[in-house]
Amino acid sequence: METRYNISMFCTNWTRRDFLRVTALAATALPVGRPFAATAPDGQALTRIADFHTRNEDGTVDCELCPRGCHIPEGSRGYCRIRENRGGILYSVVYGHPCAVHPNDPIQKKPFFHVYPGSSAFSIATVGCNIDCKFCQNWEISQAQPEAVPSRSLTPDQLADEAKQSGSRTVAYTYTEPTVFFEYMIDCAKAVKDRALGNVVVSNGFIAEAPLRKLCAAVDAIKIDLKSFSQSFYADWCDGELQPVLDSLRRVHDSGTWLEIVVLLITGQNDSADEIRRMADWILKHLGPDVPIHFTRFHPNYKVLNLPPTPIATLDRARLTARQAGCRYVYVGNVPGSEGSHTDCPFCNHRLIERYGNGVRSNVLQKGKCPSCQAAIPGVWDPA
Repeated sequence: METRYNISMFCTNWTRRDFLRVTALAATALPVGRPFAATAPDGQALTRIADFHTRNEDGTVDCELCPRGCHIPEGSRGYCRIRENRGGILYSVVYGHPCAVHPNDPIQKKPFFHVYPGSSAFSIATVGCNIDCKFCQNWEISQAQPEAVPSRSLTPDQLADEAKQSGSRTVAYTYTEPTVFFEYMIDCAKAVKDRALGNVVVSNGFIAEAPLRKLCAAVDAIKIDLKSFSQSFYADWCDGELQPVLDSLRRVHDSGTWLEIVVLLITGQNDSADEIRRMADWILKHLGPDVPIHFTRFHPNYKVLNLPPTPIATLDRARLTARQAGCRYVYVGNVPGSEGSHTDCPFCNHRLIERYGNGVRSNVLQKGKCPSCQAAIPGVWDPA
């Protein structure tokens, strides 16, 4: 899971009243069947028809963007709160209205460790998510109503121009769940690519096959949060499902789009030695040894304030388990200074990339190869 956003990333000047309004309304879910005004947070009417939905004769629509398959009556929104049925047609109510924009975000923070090390990303998000993790770090916007969060109008071309001017190497679709603002993300990715920048996605992997294939063709890298290797954990802690996420991992890998995995370990919930072994064995069997895995440290947040931060020893043990299973690039996250934050050549143990926190101290890769043994190190690297 990416380190949470800061209030300063919002693109409007917040007052104390704004903040209190958001924190009061953010966790209020919009049930299917409840109508809301068809306007953006700034009052502008939005007309972007959503992709991946079926219109029914009775005026309802079936959203086909994610595994939920919401059946949405007229005037209502789906689970994610941002896809609305207007007159039997599904619309995205956040298209062109990001609530968070943050230039020059370290790409290591996402985390991507094998994508342009040391570079910065132009990070964006709209409101909304299609699951509800009890430990979400960004719940103020992921679980909010669009009407409750200040945003700004930003077309894909405007966003791409700002990203280029900022000096960022990539645009990152992050903080909330990019799947739910799919149309905006795809159009932005095209504009960003036209300006010779890269696109990276930070996702929960809870997305249907057809949109995921379209997404893979549009971006350079996808990081998926694998919340657990247990369906009961997904159901109890995330209001989600494990199998669709495993399917997404395989589809991203098979597409050739660069893939990294993050596992947030929570003490006594998803950190058992048995679960880590089964997870590592599955990754090795279905994705191979070269997909980077990040075991990251939990800190109390949102609805989970009674559990302690994950012991560093737990993270180190998980890393060792995955490495012993045969996974070559296994990292420890949210622990600055950890030995598990560096990239070493799996063939000769030469230190390739040294990191501290979200920064890169040194990078000796030469055109994606180890300078010591000339082994090719998989990733998305600049040619120099």
